[in-house]
Amino acid sequence: MWTHTKIICTIGPATNTYDRIVALIKAGMNVARLNFSHGTHEEHLQVIEHLKRARTALKVPLAIMLDTKGPEVR
Repeated sequence: MWTHTKIICTIGPATNTYDRIVALIKAGMNVARLNFSHGTHEEHLQVIEHLKRARTALKVPLAIMLDTKGPEVR
């Protein structure tokens, strides 16, 4: 059965480990969102590596969404 509904999870400090990511995928996560307003490039690279490794191990499609910082009005 195909569904158009997607479950998007924001990956942060509480969910950025490999084991947590695997648990999120098993719970139904379809899209992993990374908020680039917080964290370093090295931290985000580590999370992306975990995400790719988990989707390969579980053999599931998983999209990675990057939320970049937009313009600010001050």
